[in-house]
Amino acid sequence: MTVRPRLVFERWTDPVAGEILDRADVDLVKLELDASDEQGWAALESAHGYQVATRSDVTPYPRGVQWLAGASLLGRCEQLLAVCSAGAGYDVIDVEACTHAGVAVCNNSGPGAEAVAEHALGFMLDLAKRITAADRTLRAGSPVNRMALRGTQLLGKTLGVVGLGAIGGRLVELCAPFGMEVLVCDPYLDEVTARSRGVQPVALGELLARSDFIQVTCPLTTETTGLFGAEQFAAMKPTAFFITTARGPVHDEAALLEALRDGGIAGAGLDVFHDEPPRPDNPLLHLDNVIATPHVAGITVEASHDLAVATATQWQTIFGGGMPPRLLNPDVWPRYCERFRDAFGFRPEAASMPRNRGHAG
Repeated sequence: MTVRPRLVFERWTDPVAGEILDRADVDLVKLELDASDEQGWAALESAHGYQVATRSDVTPYPRGVQWLAGASLLGRCEQLLAVCSAGAGYDVIDVEACTHAGVAVCNNSGPGAEAVAEHALGFMLDLAKRITAADRTLRAGSPVNRMALRGTQLLGKTLGVVGLGAIGGRLVELCAPFGMEVLVCDPYLDEVTARSRGVQPVALGELLARSDFIQVTCPLTTETTGLFGAEQFAAMKPTAFFITTARGPVHDEAALLEALRDGGIAGAGLDVFHDEPPRPDNPLLHLDNVIATPHVAGITVEASHDLAVATATQWQTIFGGGMPPRLLNPDVWPRYCERFRDAFGFRPEAASMPRNRGHAG
């Protein structure tokens, strides 16, 4: 008897994902976050695949935390073979627990890179030219001192990129017309790739000391949690700008607040926070040298569609017995293959093993 693969999903970035998988004869079950626990567990305990809830801020807390892909969920969902995140970030998945359970973990880095890179460049231009600051002043109706709103230019400045994945790489390309020197801190970056991108690999300390704009695009991992604290902000130029489209816990919000208030750095562009959405009384939102958006850098019409297509295509590959193109825990492959064969009666095949890039942003 042929077993029909069952995939539980919380939501698609675009309906096209569901349309593609319907045609692929995959049994799709929507995880309703506001439904009863019994309904949720009934769906997940029978699932072979789980397209995880995108972020903890869209999962009702604290009850909804149980739907995040950790050891507790894996212990109850013994048929699960793979879990995937919607975008490049995968901090809602416990990769180590999945590997231990024989579950493949995938993300979808790449399709949203253009949207996030453009957003980062927008932050850079806004901060340098003081566009939002000028807009706020003009709308307040008070006398305008144009010299007090004097900005700077990107031309010839130094850009520091933390994590040269798809997003960071595209940002480097977008900044090329400005003739910027580009420094990159990424332990996974090799010399050949650095030369081909026209960037200079450096340690974090050197990047902090030399950069006029620091853009953080790395994922949230044990390596990157708390990467930017008081020491790092103190090492930056007082004229430098801190920009992040990564994840909130990569930087210390209290330390960033102090640096911004005391003039340790010139300003910040923030798309991510520790609590999302941030509370209205978050002091960072009340500083004139901060511009902020609610984790929307990767949300465009085009990116949502492309992510959905990539998501559906990867699930087709998984259920078809192929190696997923964005496998994050390749060490799981031998055990995963055995579990897949037990579920569907045939063993997956792999042309080559992917490389796990912990800093691919």
